[in-house]
Amino acid sequence: MKIHNFSAGPSILPESTIKNSADAVLNFAGTGLSLLEVSHRGKEFVAVMDEALALFKELLDIPAGYEVVFVGGGASTQFCMVPYNLMQKKAAYLNTGTWANKALKEAKGFGEVVEVASSKDSIYNHIPKGYEIPSDADYFHITTNNTIYGTEIKTDLDVNVPLVADMSSDIFSRPVDVSKYTLIYGGAQKNLAPAGVTFAIVKTDALGKVDRHIPTMLDYRTHIDAGSMFNTPPVFPIYSALQTLKWLKEMGGVSAMEKINIEKAAVLYDEIDRNRLFKAPVVNVEDRSLMNICFIMNDEYKELEKEFFDFASSRGMSGIKGHRSVGGFRASTYNAMPKSSIQALVDCMKEFEAKH
Repeated sequence: MKIHNFSAGPSILPESTIKNSADAVLNFAGTGLSLLEVSHRGKEFVAVMDEALALFKELLDIPAGYEVVFVGGGASTQFCMVPYNLMQKKAAYLNTGTWANKALKEAKGFGEVVEVASSKDSIYNHIPKGYEIPSDADYFHITTNNTIYGTEIKTDLDVNVPLVADMSSDIFSRPVDVSKYTLIYGGAQKNLAPAGVTFAIVKTDALGKVDRHIPTMLDYRTHIDAGSMFNTPPVFPIYSALQTLKWLKEMGGVSAMEKINIEKAAVLYDEIDRNRLFKAPVVNVEDRSLMNICFIMNDEYKELEKEFFDFASSRGMSGIKGHRSVGGFRASTYNAMPKSSIQALVDCMKEFEAKH
């Protein structure tokens, strides 16, 4: 039986990424050594780092004046690196989910934090709109895709202050106008690579303007100046990221991927809206995530939730249980998710509906 991996993260990766990474664990670049044991300063891995950074810039069409760095610590460490490096006195945050809320709370240790809007009271079932950003904020922080609640900001915002975005779970799923951002960051384990590496796209002229001392490892300039090799980088996930970036280029780049993702999501959302057993908790269609599609049982069928989970699991649907904080179901449809797996889930939902 084929297993369809809908896990929210760590999540599905392209088959070529898994195969090539596994091969490199056994014999990296013809060295006869494992990728797990080679020097990160050897010419073979330096070439991997250089190509990965170059492809990252190429696929997102990153303009001059920006640098890409690979660091450890996950997006959660970025929650403090951002204010450490960019907040002089005040920052503005949009609270659209669990991770946005955690980023906001972390920033409060560095200065005044203004929550410009929040959808927390409605269990984060929409993206707030019509808010005002203080003109004296050092930056405005958003989380573009909310994995737990299934909402997504799918456009690049025009704002009156420097824009910072956590794009952990939707990076490379659509074209991004990087010039509208001062900083974009994210963990790799959703759409790029295994957990262990974090990316940051940084506008270099925004750095070095705060008065506080910044610990060396938490200063973006440290990693920019050292080419992401100030200390030993997470070698294996960076190699895997390179394989995914190569795959993305072969697929036609982020514009082609966006088209595929829109098509995939439409198939599943159409079934959720049609099927009498299910409904989508996100109230505005335009706010529905293309990466994490959440759905719940209609009120009169709530007692069937466990039965559907067991039914779907028996047919190879893996990782569809919703986050423990909200329940229901979640199908994560990242770039590597094939259309055939979406259709398999839809067929499963139709079969379960017919059964009841």
